Amino acid sequence: MSVQSQQSVHRHTCTLCEAGCGITVSVEGDRVLEVRGDPDDPASRGYICPKATALADLHHDPDRLRHPMVRDGDRWTEVGWEEAFDLVGRRLREIRERHGRDSLGVYQGNPTAHNLGLLTYGQALFRGLGTRNVYSATSVDQLPHMLAAYLMFGHQLLMPVPDIDRTELFVCLGGNPVVSNGSIMTAPDMRTRLKALARRGGRAVVLDPRRTETAELTGEHHFIRPGTDALLLMSLVHVLFTEQLVRTGHLGAYLTGLDRLREAAADFPPERTSDVTGVDPAVARQLARDLAETQRAVLYGRVGTCTQEFGGLNGWLLVAVNALAGNLDTPGGAMFSTPAVDAVPVARWAGHAGSFARYGSRVRGLPEFGGELPVSVLAEEIDTPGDGRIRALVTSAGNPVLSTPNGARLERALDRLDFMVSVDPYLNETTRHADVILPPTSQLERSHYPLALANYAVRNTARYSQAVFRRAADQRHDWEICIGLAAQLFRPGNALLRRAAGLGWRALRALGPERIVAIGLRLGPHGLRRGRHGVSLRKLRERRQGIDLGPLESRLPDRLPGRSSTIALAPAEYLADVARLRERLASAPPDGLVLIGRRQLRSNNSWMHNSPRLVKGRARCTLLMHPDDAAERGLADGEFATLSSRAGRIDVGVEVSDAMMPGVVSLPHGWGHHRPGARLSVAGANPGASINDVTDEYLVDELTGTGAVTGVPVAVHAREAVAG
Repeated sequence: MSVQSQQSVHRHTCTLCEAGCGITVSVEGDRVLEVRGDPDDPASRGYICPKATALADLHHDPDRLRHPMVRDGDRWTEVGWEEAFDLVGRRLREIRERHGRDSLGVYQGNPTAHNLGLLTYGQALFRGLGTRNVYSATSVDQLPHMLAAYLMFGHQLLMPVPDIDRTELFVCLGGNPVVSNGSIMTAPDMRTRLKALARRGGRAVVLDPRRTETAELTGEHHFIRPGTDALLLMSLVHVLFTEQLVRTGHLGAYLTGLDRLREAAADFPPERTSDVTGVDPAVARQLARDLAETQRAVLYGRVGTCTQEFGGLNGWLLVAVNALAGNLDTPGGAMFSTPAVDAVPVARWAGHAGSFARYGSRVRGLPEFGGELPVSVLAEEIDTPGDGRIRALVTSAGNPVLSTPNGARLERALDRLDFMVSVDPYLNETTRHADVILPPTSQLERSHYPLALANYAVRNTARYSQAVFRRAADQRHDWEICIGLAAQLFRPGNALLRRAAGLGWRALRALGPERIVAIGLRLGPHGLRRGRHGVSLRKLRERRQGIDLGPLESRLPDRLPGRSSTIALAPAEYLADVARLRERLASAPPDGLVLIGRRQLRSNNSWMHNSPRLVKGRARCTLLMHPDDAAERGLADGEFATLSSRAGRIDVGVEVSDAMMPGVVSLPHGWGHHRPGARLSVAGANPGASINDVTDEYLVDELTGTGAVTGVPVAVHAREAVAG
C-alpha cells in the first residue's frame, strides 16, 4: 500500500476554547500531519487561531499520561484501570464513612464546559457524592453572569449574548474578544466580525484598564480603573432614567422593578463617579445616549467585570442597561441562542436551574451558588480543623494551583489531605499532589458536541464531531472513568444489590454521551417538531461540517421559566449591595499599583504551555507597566522586577507599554511551571510566573464570593541582585 493511500482527512472541532472552531485534521496512520480550519463550518468559516494547530502537539505529547498512575512517596507507578478504581473507591468510601459526606471535596476546571463526557456523566458523579464541598472555575470566572441570569430571568443558564453580526454599536467592558473569540459569546473570528461591523458603518467602543488587542482594532478606547465598572454602569442607568432615554419596547409588560432601579441609580450621576472610575463624565453620558438611540446596540461585559469586588452588581447592571436601552431580546442587541440541544429545560428538570445562598462555606460563610462554594475558600476548608473539613479531594480537568487565588497556599493545603485523585492527562502543578491520576483520552480521541457552549453562540448552528482516532483498549474516555468511579463509590453492601447495580453501570456505559445527544437533538427546538427537516444525530453524522440554523431570534417571554414570565430589574439581593457601592464612591481611589490579568491568543489553560508551537518566540509572561510607573521605580523594559502582595511575591520580566493605564499592571494567567515534581518538559523550560501566587484568597466580591483577582493591590520594585 502506498504512503498516499494511508493518508486521510477528518472533520472535527477544536475544543481548546469557547469558539469551538471547525477543523480538518489530516492524518497518516496514527500521526497528525496537519490541522486546518474547516471552510465549510457554518460558525467559524475556515478560521482557526494558533491553539487549534497545537492539537497535534497535545495529542502526541510524550508527557501526556495514557495509563493510571499511583504515587508512592516521590515515585509513580503505572497500574491497571480496575486496580486504580478499586484503590480510589476504597479510600474515598473509608474517608466518607469515617468523616461524613462533606469530608469529600470536588474541583472541576473550565475544560469541563468543552467536554461532552464530563458534562453528561461527570456532573452526575460529582453532584451525586452529596457533599457541599463542590468547587469549580466558575467562581473565578463567570459566576456573576450566571447569578444575574438566575435572579433576573429565573434560570442560571439564561445568559444573553451580543448579536454581534447585526449590531451597529458594540460596547465592550472588561473583555477582549479579539483574543478570546468570545467568552460567554461563542463567536469565532471576532476580528473579522468587528471589521464587518465597521464596514457597515457601525462602531465598537472598549473600556478597559489596558488598551487591548480589541481596542487596537476598534480604535475607540477609554481607560477605566479596575474594580469601578459598577459605578460606571450605575451612571449609565442614571442617565437613561434622568434623560428619559428608557426604551423597554416589547418587554415593557414583563419588566418589574423599574422604580426601585431608578431610585438605586439616583446617587450615581457620571459627574460623581468619574473621579473614581477615571471615565470622563461626558464620555459616560454619551455612551448611555448612544446605547439608547442607536437602532441596534449592545453592551457586553466579561471576565474583567466578574472577577472584582463588585462583580455581582456588574452582572446585574449589564443586563439592566441593555433592557432599559431597548437592546434586550432585539436584533443587534443582547439575545438568547436557540441551540439544537437546549440545556435550559434539561437543567431545570435535573434540578440545576440555579440556587443562591442556601448555605455558606464552613469557615468564612461565603455563599453557595448553583450547588457550589467559591473556590477562594478551598484551601481554608482543607486547612481548618473541625467537622466538615475536606480530607479527600477529587479534581477533574483543572489545575487550581495555577488558576485560583493564592495558589501557593492551596498547594501547601493539598499536602494535608488524606487522599487525592485527579482525572487529568498530565502530571501537573496540582496533580503532582494526587495519590492517583486517572488520565482520559485526548481531544482527538473522543467525539464532541458543544452541549454547553452552543447555548451562547452568536449564530445558531449544530455540529457533531466523531473521534479522529480510536482509543486504545487500555485507555478510557473521561465519561468511562466517571462510570468506573461511580460503580465503586455507590456500591451497595448487599451482594444481590451490588450485582443489580453492576448491570446498571453496564447499561450506562452502553448508553454513552452520543445517545444522550441524540435524545436531546430530537427533543430540542430544531428536532422532532420540524419533521423530516429536523436536526438529528444521524443528520449531523452525514453533514460533518455542521448545519446552519440561522441568526438569533427574539425569545422572550417564552424563554422565561415559571408561571410569572417576568424579568426582575431590581432583585433585593442587588439592591442591598448598592450600599457597599455608595461607600466605594465616597472613598478615595487607592494609592499605589493594582494588578489585572490578561488573556493571550496562544494560551488559555496552563497545560497548553506544553506545546512547543504555543510557547515559541519571545517571552510572553511579562508584567505590563505604564512608562511613568516603570520610571518611578527605576525599571526599564526587559528588566526583572519583584511583584508582591499580601499573599506572596514573584519575580517577572517587565514590559513597558503605554497600553496600560497609569497605576495598573498586568500579568497573564496560567503560567508558573517551576514547581518540582511536575512532568511538563516544554512548560518547565518556559516556566513564567503564576499570577495566582500574588492574588489574594481573601479579596472577594462580598455578594457572590467570586474571587476579586482584578484590582489586587500590589507593589513592584527592582529585583534584588542574587549574590554569587
